[in-house]
Amino acid sequence: MLDSLHEICLGPMKEEPTRESTAGMTEFPKDRKKIGVGMLGYAFMGKAHTNAFIQFPFIFPDSPIPELRAIAGRSEETLKQAAAQFGYERWYTDWHQLLKDDHVQVVDNGLPNNLHEEPCIQAAELGKDVFCEKPLGRTAAESERMYRAVEKAGVKHMVGFNYRFIPAIRLARQLIAEGKIGKVMEFRAAYLQDWIMNPTFPRVWRLQKSLAGSGVLGDLGTHIIDLGRFLIGDIDSTVGMTKTFITERPLSGDDSSSDRKTGTVDVDDAFIALLKFKSGAIGSVEASRFAAGRKNYQRLEIHGLEGSLSFNLERLNELEFYSAGDEDGQKGFRTISATEPVHAYYKNWWPTGHVIGWEHPMVHEMYHFFTAVAEDKPVEPLGATFYDGYMADRVTDAIQRSTLSGRWEAA
Repeated sequence: MLDSLHEICLGPMKEEPTRESTAGMTEFPKDRKKIGVGMLGYAFMGKAHTNAFIQFPFIFPDSPIPELRAIAGRSEETLKQAAAQFGYERWYTDWHQLLKDDHVQVVDNGLPNNLHEEPCIQAAELGKDVFCEKPLGRTAAESERMYRAVEKAGVKHMVGFNYRFIPAIRLARQLIAEGKIGKVMEFRAAYLQDWIMNPTFPRVWRLQKSLAGSGVLGDLGTHIIDLGRFLIGDIDSTVGMTKTFITERPLSGDDSSSDRKTGTVDVDDAFIALLKFKSGAIGSVEASRFAAGRKNYQRLEIHGLEGSLSFNLERLNELEFYSAGDEDGQKGFRTISATEPVHAYYKNWWPTGHVIGWEHPMVHEMYHFFTAVAEDKPVEPLGATFYDGYMADRVTDAIQRSTLSGRWEAA
């Protein structure tokens, strides 16, 4: 029994995984559609996405079944280990080979940002549905090419803005749509981390413009920019500034073959920007990797003429709601625990009050995407398509232009 459970969750128990493995598979009802998955990347997002593939068929009994067909990456030894640990049937050190695999219907791209455009476009041209991590492209121009390609191919496409799938965020969207806080006037968002503050931290790929496109702006900024669009609407223009605090860092192990010991950091460590929404609302967004003590802190506030909403990712099961219509003796923010069966996705999880964690919105996200694929349903408006990824990148590009011009820039 224990061996069987291990195989369901982690794949086969093998001391020497091979290119062709026989991943443990549980038996689901035969009427549930099976969709072959090819995963590009095996690090943080490869692990997080695979966890979602494994979980959502158990949580949502009406869902299709993702079959872990293949995984691709650069380091052969690490890739072999990941294939065995995660339960993928085969592995490739060349992503082109994975795209040609006839058993793969959905390609999930969790590679570094410089490898988003080409694999996604080629997958779409081969008729495969595509999921891509954010930011969609290093620039808005890249993102637009990707969006045009998937639309031309007629495949399903989605970007990894997983915070759209937090039940409390979905509740916020519902309350705004129902007019519970009146006309929205202001949106404020901050996303703060501290993981690169040490000057001895190496110049990883995320700190190189040629690979990442931007720094915290694309990494964290696109999340809160997308949430602004998801909750409030399209962004018209922006003015902002970026800052790089440490401009030279030690080279990482695979960063360079030269004799240099340090390399230049040419992306932003922090940014702050003001926004004008097309609805007439105004907003501010900021993100930093130099916020000491903040590990994954994201805070949103939305203010309307008749109330306000506040959300903290570190307390992701809760939404704070203030209604100006409350009687004077009852005024104040109330905390709503978004863990009731009426809240998005929650009836499939645990009893009321039994909270979910960071990985679970990604489970919802993958359930949404694979259901759209299996049943030919639209990904939007709840899921972020490549169009949404493109629109977020238009805003980040405008912030970078504004940093140089010192002026408001059209998004």
